[in-house]
Amino acid sequence: MNIAIIPARGGSKRIPRKNIKDFCGKPMIAGAIEVAKAAGLFDHIVVTTDDAEISKLAKVWGAEVPFVRPAELADDYTPTVPVVAHAIGACQALGWQVDQVCCIYPAVPFMQCGDLVAALQMLEEKNADYVFPVAAYPSAIQRALRQLPSGLMEPFDSQYASTRTQDLEPAYYDAGQFYWGRAQTWLEGKNIHQHGIGLVIPNWRVADIDNEEDWQRAELMVAAFNGVNRST
Repeated sequence: MNIAIIPARGGSKRIPRKNIKDFCGKPMIAGAIEVAKAAGLFDHIVVTTDDAEISKLAKVWGAEVPFVRPAELADDYTPTVPVVAHAIGACQALGWQVDQVCCIYPAVPFMQCGDLVAALQMLEEKNADYVFPVAAYPSAIQRALRQLPSGLMEPFDSQYASTRTQDLEPAYYDAGQFYWGRAQTWLEGKNIHQHGIGLVIPNWRVADIDNEEDWQRAELMVAAFNGVNRST
């Protein structure tokens, strides 16, 4: 079976209660659950959390919370792979035959069903360990600059200082939305970025929401896409 696992701990620091904070009229995590349901790919949509309020809201919006995430996997430093591996093990202990797993982050207002479908297709057709969405950097990273204490700028790598940007290799970044992977791959603890295939998506569908400015920008983007006038 295919399952979705949404990691949503309660201790967000930069944006308190980020995962259940109201975003465009509903809890942030609700959007992730809704898209996962609409994709029609999952036998179970599971939220792994240490927080009772998140658990309650996740169930209201149609997800399952069949176990509590242990505290040692819910701090600021715990990476994604061990969290998902624990969740898979907990689901297997319930008797579920877990084959393919999609880790979906809770703050993904621009995630689309079509990307979930396309990534699963790539996972199966290419027999990949992981597949996840990536976007191209808007500028050539080889020509990145640093600012000196004097205010002067200098290249990080001077060998590309005079190279035309169109002659440089494109670079991509993790869109931070979801990761499809085989259950065994997650359980083996393989690094996603070293064992994953990238599904390229447009930059305008990527939003990294780490602070209040990011949050406000994302809400404005959603309003613009939906044709809603939110000026008050």
